[in-house]
Amino acid sequence: MTPQHDPPHPTGAEATDVRPAPPPRTLVLGATGFIGRHLVFELLTQGVPVAAAVRGDVRRADGLRRWLGEHGAVPEGLTVVQVDLTRPGLGLTPEDDDRLTGVRDVYNPAALYRFGLAREEAYAVNAAGALHTAQWAATRPDLRRLVHLSGYRITGRDVPRFPLPAAEADALYRRQGAYEASKREGDAAVRITAARLGVPLTVVGPSSVIGHSVTGASGQYIGLADLVRKLWTGRLPLLPGTRRTFMPVVAVDHLARFLAAVPEHDRGAAHLHTVLDPQTPELPRLVALIADHLGVRAPRRTVPVGLVRRLPRVLTGADPETLPFFSEDRYDTRSADLLSRAAGLHHPPVEDLLRRWAERLVADGFGASTGPDRGDSGPGRS
Repeated sequence: MTPQHDPPHPTGAEATDVRPAPPPRTLVLGATGFIGRHLVFELLTQGVPVAAAVRGDVRRADGLRRWLGEHGAVPEGLTVVQVDLTRPGLGLTPEDDDRLTGVRDVYNPAALYRFGLAREEAYAVNAAGALHTAQWAATRPDLRRLVHLSGYRITGRDVPRFPLPAAEADALYRRQGAYEASKREGDAAVRITAARLGVPLTVVGPSSVIGHSVTGASGQYIGLADLVRKLWTGRLPLLPGTRRTFMPVVAVDHLARFLAAVPEHDRGAAHLHTVLDPQTPELPRLVALIADHLGVRAPRRTVPVGLVRRLPRVLTGADPETLPFFSEDRYDTRSADLLSRAAGLHHPPVEDLLRRWAERLVADGFGASTGPDRGDSGPGRS
């Protein structure tokens, strides 16, 4: 296995320029997260003045600026604002709200992404946060589009209903766990609220977002990455699902370019796009490809998900919240494919992507290292 290194990036004065930024035309929530920082990078390199919304203390903003500089984006077009998605008005100060008067495009890739979340914690960010974002976007006089990130197993599947009756909501959270249930509530909340308030909306549902197509660099170490960790450490004797299980992937830089293109190509009130690489191998072949590249043994058998659910977790090592993703379902990507063609976008070769990503996961100790590609988003923010 050959170590994968990032290409050199400009550093020095260009990376630390703090001259006043031009008035932002785009707001990116969750800007220090895995997807958010790649989106900020893409927009800045296209010359778009960006307001990056961060939570918590100023060190997050410093970390984002450092990461952007190390990756070759001179952040002179960057404005940083502090937000709290759990509060109406995004918790913005009146001064920051005024600074964002000219924002045309609002992106919300912010999410609390972790399994085993408390219901209240997940709802506050993933559902209430989506609602507050739609309500705030409606106050922008020059708004062109709100772009909300949902999930490939959520987007467009159901007629949105929000809020749910208490008994239905309780059942949803018991059945799917706090992360998936709160994302479903957020998807419904933003679609209903945008329609009511006349907010032009695009909902993008990406599949498993993995590493950069050139470097393999990630920053997110749960979900499919955890499956690779178990493979690498010899703790994946059996694979949940069937020979037709399909767990599609998309490169993080491809997704960032797609998101950046959305406001230029989507017109009208509402659009739904499912973004994934349809050439992703079915899961047993995907795992075998990675195992061969890493020089480890692939599991030779699959086990039905229903059986995994009935076995003790101490035996299977499977988190119950992950099991719905081990599915044979296929997904309609026609609208995303049309936009990609119009924007001149193409998925990178998926097998090369998977190899680079798996190699980088191992090199980074599955998140144990603290290199710049981790950013400062932590394992639970996307």
